[in-house]
Amino acid sequence: MVSMKDIADKCHVSVATVSKALNDLDDIAPSTKKRIRDTAKKYGYHPNGSARTLKTKRSYNIGVLFVDKGRSGLTHDYFALVLDSFKREAEESGYDITFISAGARGMTYLDHSRYRGVDGVVIACVDFDDKDVLELINSDIPVVTIDHVFDNRIAVVSDNIAGMRDLVEYVHSFGHERIAYIYGDDTAVTRNRVASYYNTMRKLGIRTDDNYAIASAYRDPKLAGEYTRQLLDMSNRPTCILYPDDYSAIGGLNAIEEEGLSVPDDISVVGYDGLYVSQIMRPRLTTYEQNAGEIGRIAARSLIDLIRDPKGTLIEKITVSGRVLAGGSVKNIKG
Repeated sequence: MVSMKDIADKCHVSVATVSKALNDLDDIAPSTKKRIRDTAKKYGYHPNGSARTLKTKRSYNIGVLFVDKGRSGLTHDYFALVLDSFKREAEESGYDITFISAGARGMTYLDHSRYRGVDGVVIACVDFDDKDVLELINSDIPVVTIDHVFDNRIAVVSDNIAGMRDLVEYVHSFGHERIAYIYGDDTAVTRNRVASYYNTMRKLGIRTDDNYAIASAYRDPKLAGEYTRQLLDMSNRPTCILYPDDYSAIGGLNAIEEEGLSVPDDISVVGYDGLYVSQIMRPRLTTYEQNAGEIGRIAARSLIDLIRDPKGTLIEKITVSGRVLAGGSVKNIKG
């Protein structure tokens, strides 16, 4: 079995330097760190987890708390992309991933985090008002949240305000003013998007009809279809409908087709998230692509920095921009 001393001899460095490189510490040259890590990989060296935990007082294990309302788990396309990026970044820094849950053995999220001995936790897509979530947020365990902001925790958020503004401005540039918005569950993300919708419409000089704004749910094509029919039945129906996510937009498209109408000739449709499926359907969906990979990467990097240097890591909100993906679902109705 290859030892740390063997790696040190092959790289002509001290055992201490090998230890620093394998633990991804910053007080050695990047070129030396890479050479040592490449050598360790080449000769199949793996540090003993128990020994490393005793020495460093870390488990090199990060908890992931993810419980969306639809209980879709890792079939949730957008957050699956975020968490995959998070996982890859964490693993490259030598950390393993453990999913945190509640209920088993009567444990809370905090209990389970302590039971698993995680060094930190990333929290995404949960009810952030849940008392068990707040208990974890306010504990001494390093935490990073995704798409929700607490004063005492690092948050990585998609730029939902800019995203909705860009979408409204985009469809308006095609001549649309009767713009409806079927939006998602009542969360901080939704509240920001709805406020941005109203604010952008006002800045564009468009009088907003409150009947055009309908509370729905995320990733619920059936419900989105029902509300789409409600909008289609209006005497002054909208010329464009915005949806909370791409799956909901597909539900809207189906409802429009079932009513004997076509997209975009009779009505325009816009999604949100920029999922792969939205770009292979016909018509290709105009949507807002959130940078899921960057969100996951930054969340992992921020949490690892917080674990390694809790006093020197800034507690901040990090906003990640996305972009409008122009498809074929918006018609130009300019005179």
